[in-house]
Amino acid sequence: QVQLVESGGGLVQAGGSLGLSCAASGSMLSIGDMGWYRQTPGEQRDLVAKITRGGRTNYAESVKGRFTISRDNVKNTVYLEMNSLKPEDTAVYLCNAANRWTPSTNYWGKGTLVTVSS
Repeated sequence: QVQLVESGGGLVQAGGSLGLSCAASGSMLSIGDMGWYRQTPGEQRDLVAKITRGGRTNYAESVKGRFTISRDNVKNTVYLEMNSLKPEDTAVYLCNAANRWTPSTNYWGKGTLVTVSS
C-alpha cells in the first residue's frame, strides 16, 4: 500500500558530498516521522537521522555536523544531505516512514548503497 523509493546513492570520495532522497506514495497516505537508517553487511540497522512533521530532528552522534535531514510534507519526501563523507559512512541507506496515526506502523524502502572511497 505504501511505497518508499530512494534515490541518490552512489560512489563518492572521502570528504565529498552526496544527497539522498526518498519519496513515499500510496492511497490515503498519512506519514508521520521519517528518517534514514544505515546497515553494513552482518551488522544491525542503525538510525542515522530522523525528522518529525514539524521539523524536529535527531541525529546519530557520528553524523552530527556533517549530515542534514529535511523533508517536504506536501511531497511526502525526506532528504539527507551528507557532507564530509568518511569511508566508515559506507553502508546501505534505508528510508523509513511511520504512519502518522499509528506510529508503530513503519514502512521501509529497499535501500540505496553509499560507498565512500579513501
